[in-house]
Amino acid sequence: MLKFLGSILDSNEREIKKLEPIVTASAAFEADFKKLSDQKLKKQTSEFKKRVVDGENLDDLMPEAFAAVREAFRRTLGVRPYDVQIMGGAVLHQSKIAEMRTGEGKTFVAVLPLYLNALEEKGAHLVTVNDYLARRDAEWVGPVFHILGLSIGVINHEKSYLYDPDPETKVEEETEVHLTQA
Repeated sequence: MLKFLGSILDSNEREIKKLEPIVTASAAFEADFKKLSDQKLKKQTSEFKKRVVDGENLDDLMPEAFAAVREAFRRTLGVRPYDVQIMGGAVLHQSKIAEMRTGEGKTFVAVLPLYLNALEEKGAHLVTVNDYLARRDAEWVGPVFHILGLSIGVINHEKSYLYDPDPETKVEEETEVHLTQA
């Protein structure tokens, strides 16, 4: 039994070691992105999309795109996603499961591969069965997508919404959500 558990732990360590170069490469872009104006940061999305159209692989673009998202988080929400969240984003992009406990930043992690996969302009979707959390999280990370030049929408049980960066916009009178009904 202990040998089996040891093999699982060794497997996790191997996977983590495979992800470390992505984190290191992403961190290498950080200083460059901090120097960009908001407009130039937004323009990066168009440049990334062009590189994808020109044949660049999303896996190769991942560290740079994740660095752009990290900078967008810093500017809009005043937080810097942790290295482990960059790893989680890479895991999700690879169509694997990333288990995270409450409070470890699943919402932040999801933004990374959503942004990366949106660069293909085929649409990128995150599915949750909780209407409230879908609206709340779209409102929370909407500024990150907005500064990067992307839109974010929510499909709930009976209504659909688009993120509106205008803080005066409300979905319904009883909420503080800044989404507009589509």
